[in-house]
Amino acid sequence: MNCLRKHLSAIKGGRLATAAWPASLLTLAISDVAGDDPEVIASGPTVGDPSSCADALAVLDRYAIRTSAELRQRLQDGELETPKPGDPRLARSEFRIIASPALALQAAAAKAVAAGVTPLILGDAIEGEAREVARALAGIATSCARHGTPARPPCVLLSGGETTVSVRGQGRGGRNSELMLAMAIALQGQPQIHALAGDTDGIDGSEDNAGAMIGPHTLQRAAALGLDARAALDDNDAWGFFSALGDLLISGPTLTNVNDLHAILVR
Repeated sequence: MNCLRKHLSAIKGGRLATAAWPASLLTLAISDVAGDDPEVIASGPTVGDPSSCADALAVLDRYAIRTSAELRQRLQDGELETPKPGDPRLARSEFRIIASPALALQAAAAKAVAAGVTPLILGDAIEGEAREVARALAGIATSCARHGTPARPPCVLLSGGETTVSVRGQGRGGRNSELMLAMAIALQGQPQIHALAGDTDGIDGSEDNAGAMIGPHTLQRAAALGLDARAALDDNDAWGFFSALGDLLISGPTLTNVNDLHAILVR
């Protein structure tokens, strides 16, 4: 997606910087991508692009994306090539990250310390299927609760990144809500563990929530309402599940996106 964006945009892939040449540029970036790669943040409007028109054509072919004959020809001719790293027109362009997933996690850790809770940052680039990541995080939290490793309670496990949901059902929700639903199932009501996951921009998927929250009684409360957690997960209906419980995490749009934040409290 980024490769295509760079080659089809008038400003991405370094073109904003070359259009401003010979002016000096200072980019203040808010990172919403795992790893904080300047070439990926906003598709890199002020940094060189290592991808090529041939790469863009390969993406079109790999995913059988239909486009106009004119556009394909312009890519084949190299007419839409982007400025590359080392281009002299980029020499006066400086890049700084002022907000990122890592900085958000560090801020959350500072809040935990102030509350007398030991923070453990697991990483800012967690990726993978949301329900698989949920099981892994649940396993780490269980180890903390039972054995005091890798952190002794009271502790909070902090992580960030951007998981993925393979939509196979007809339900509603987003990756953070689905991660919490899968974690609730994995934990099976363990008494010491509470968790939340949310998108820092305030919107998880296509709904009005940032994510969701779970606790030791989540499954018990759901059963009392006639809700089947596993059926909801199979239908990708985490939003419906947590909406019925009143456990959606709703912040409203924050207007700042530094990816997702997961916090698991082990009491």
